[in-house]
Amino acid sequence: MSICPKNKSSRSRRDKRRANWKMSVPSLSKCSKCGALVMPHRVCKKCGSYNKKEIVNVEA
Repeated sequence: MSICPKNKSSRSRRDKRRANWKMSVPSLSKCSKCGALVMPHRVCKKCGSYNKKEIVNVEA
């Protein structure tokens, strides 16, 4: 069984719940080693470093 509303919800009240469904732009920071834009707390795809240490060997 589902919930049966007692009264009709207006369009504005219904749409207020959907106000926060928007997508957000991913935050980007510069790599400390090569300066490329990288998502925070992730290994750089260009140079393979994280926190100024080489983690992954990237072949050019």
